Amino acid sequence: MQSDELDFWGHVAALRPHLVRSVLAVVLVAAAAFFSRELLIDCVLFGPRSADFPTNRLLLTFGEGLQLLCARIDAWTGWSLGVDARAFDASNLDFRFINTSLAGQFNLHMKISLLTGLALAMPYVLWEFWRFVRPALTPRETAAAHRFVLWVSLLFFAGLLFGYFIIVPLSVGFFINYEASPSIVNMIDAGQYLSMVVVTSFGSALVFQLPVLVHFLARMGLVTADLMRRYRRHAFVGLLVLAAVITPPDLFSLLLVIVPLCWLYEASIRIVARVEAKERS
Repeated sequence: MQSDELDFWGHVAALRPHLVRSVLAVVLVAAAAFFSRELLIDCVLFGPRSADFPTNRLLLTFGEGLQLLCARIDAWTGWSLGVDARAFDASNLDFRFINTSLAGQFNLHMKISLLTGLALAMPYVLWEFWRFVRPALTPRETAAAHRFVLWVSLLFFAGLLFGYFIIVPLSVGFFINYEASPSIVNMIDAGQYLSMVVVTSFGSALVFQLPVLVHFLARMGLVTADLMRRYRRHAFVGLLVLAAVITPPDLFSLLLVIVPLCWLYEASIRIVARVEAKERS
């Protein structure tokens, strides 16, 4: 009992400097983000509502190309598809925000800085965690830990960028242009807008961790490749429902989201199959 207690507190003592360095890294990045207010708030946070945002420009270009294509089809067939490029124009998203609390803007600034620190310092935090567990790992487990940190970081940032550049501007454009009644005027609270951007971006980053989660479930024997193939149709229906919930109700937005999600599921099947092959060999 005494030996186990000493071992436990010894591990706590060994973990303490890694935690301190991780927290310090988050604080330093958050402090740098705090003093980069114009870049972080005006360009990054409020970027998806601007017509100059890359996704909004691509959508407008796509709408113009689709309108030209439909016009040629109308001329050849005599049909009237009625596609208007203005439906993809985000120039009317340059709206202003309101603040309804005394310390609202300061709290918004602090939240954005802290979330930026957590996101950008995530690879370093994972690296510190790996340094803590490395002495207890075999060389094979050490190589696996390297791959774990690499893939978790890559998938995290890929999901974060996908949510920010794809889902957020589509959602902002849909909800701002949606009108239940002409008598209702949209007055967007800055805090609610921040919550939407953060939840969407970080939620997408978590969804992109599906291959890593499936890998560990396969290692524990809870998931098999045959099981995932057998329930592929059910999974696709679930992913379709998820994509329909988090995107505007149009086919183009739905395809932009459902294709990467289906690709993640298929990649997860291959990962499980490789795990099973290694265990059999």
